[in-house]
Amino acid sequence: MKKRLLLTSALLLLLFAGGKAQRSSIEKVNNSIQLYYDKEPFFILGGELGNSSASSVKDIRQIFPKLKAIGLNTVLVPVYWDLLEPQEGSFDFALLDETLSEARKNDLRLVLLWFGAWKNSMSCYAPLWFKSDYKRFPRAYTSNGKPLEIASAFSDEVLKADSKAFNRVISHIKEKDAQIGTVVMIQVENEIGMLESARDCSAIANKKFSQQVPEELITYLSKNKEKLHPVMLKRWQEAGSKKRGTWSEVFGEGIETDEIFMAYHYAKYVEMMTKGGKSIYNIPMYVNAAMNSRNRKPGEYPSAGPLAHLIDVWHCAAPSIDFLAPDLYDKGFKDWTAQYKLHNNPLFIPEIRLEDNDGVRACYVLGEMDGLGFSPFSIEDYNYSEKKPLVQSYKMLQDLMPLIKKYKGSDKMRGVLLDKEARTTTLKMEPKVELTCSHYFTLPWDPRAKEDNEWPEGGALFIRLSDMEYIIAGSGIVVTFQEDGSKTAMKVELGEDGFINNGGKKRDSEERWNKDYRIGIGYVDEVNMDKEGKIERIRRFNGDQDHQGRHARISVDDFKILHVKLYSYK
Repeated sequence: MKKRLLLTSALLLLLFAGGKAQRSSIEKVNNSIQLYYDKEPFFILGGELGNSSASSVKDIRQIFPKLKAIGLNTVLVPVYWDLLEPQEGSFDFALLDETLSEARKNDLRLVLLWFGAWKNSMSCYAPLWFKSDYKRFPRAYTSNGKPLEIASAFSDEVLKADSKAFNRVISHIKEKDAQIGTVVMIQVENEIGMLESARDCSAIANKKFSQQVPEELITYLSKNKEKLHPVMLKRWQEAGSKKRGTWSEVFGEGIETDEIFMAYHYAKYVEMMTKGGKSIYNIPMYVNAAMNSRNRKPGEYPSAGPLAHLIDVWHCAAPSIDFLAPDLYDKGFKDWTAQYKLHNNPLFIPEIRLEDNDGVRACYVLGEMDGLGFSPFSIEDYNYSEKKPLVQSYKMLQDLMPLIKKYKGSDKMRGVLLDKEARTTTLKMEPKVELTCSHYFTLPWDPRAKEDNEWPEGGALFIRLSDMEYIIAGSGIVVTFQEDGSKTAMKVELGEDGFINNGGKKRDSEERWNKDYRIGIGYVDEVNMDKEGKIERIRRFNGDQDHQGRHARISVDDFKILHVKLYSYK
């Protein structure tokens, strides 16, 4: 009887735990890493609040209705340690509860950003009782002995205090939100990293730096040698690929080794935070990085953060973290995203500069990079209008969600991003057809299409519904369709009337036609989608709007969904 009662109690506990299980998860499906919500793929059409925008109940209540109008499905919101625990051991969840309430009222999901021991490297959101007791909670030091407003990652007391507050947040979310599922992910710290010096040079840090490289890191590098980031592999090999030794012996002398050392210990700290939090409530957790851009050296940018060239160190020391994410404020968007879309790391952009180009960038991240989400920073400052690019883009992508959920992670969904420098690219989504995608300003019909003008980025998301049938969703793009290997597309210059701009001059002879068939456009329709993903035609574009069957196009400043049906002929 006693044994039966114990078994019944255990089953009840399991049922209770199941009722409290999180509704979001990170899953690997085939070769694609996806964010799932209620067992379906979920793409974050997000926006991150400015650092101070969730620090009062009044601000929270004013901001959230506007965010819903912009078209977000998710808001990234800071949780401030100093306001959560103003006196040690005394917790105030009023701001977090108000955030949960407003998100639910506006049918929005949340990603919570833990502004704990570090925010943009500094310990600026740690409580005053923590900051002022620098003996108990020691600081990091520069190489010349200067103490910094940066808590030391080597202090057990720092970790203990930070973890205690973080775990209280996780427990509160589990209690208040597990069954509702408003919170889909947690960001652990914010842009962690060392400034002024590449590593902490305090006494305890120096002692650890002179010790042997931990065996787990050497084992990880050896086991994953064929898949290591090229920068990490080169650093290790140039120092002799040693299997044991101090940090300088294994990775060589220099600030690059300082950064590897510091990355390992930051990651170990974050692993303790994450592992403890997930033991309470197993919700997806990630870390974000400030970029090593503009030729800056470690310490000039936040050294040792979750940067792409340090991904192996972070994966080794912090296996509980689900992924590493970039905060993007520099030029070279496609290059930065490519650094984080890796075989062992999905792309999520928690922060990007808020600008009009974000509309087509979101399409590219979703279509081409198979991303988890896209989130411009300081979203509450967006100058809302129905015609603004981000508003149009998010509405368009929301309409497409049934199809996106169906095709996300497959080779049937792609994307392109174009500008003045990279104005044309080619996609091949089926054996028979090539798609040549060009910036809208390559056509002569827009008065802004001049070489001395700035070109807004153009781009689109493509879904292949079946053979010879596509959805194209985006802005500022022209797409032609040609038989595989054809060189005939976009070969002639067009005048403003759409005819050949040759002035009656004799044209050079073209290569003789040598294909078995040609690809034609059966029709181009502007469409909407219903909630089940069924296509609803708005109007047909078989005249001037597709240049009499020559291409499909969407002008700059417009976001449209096109349904294109092709055919072949001889």
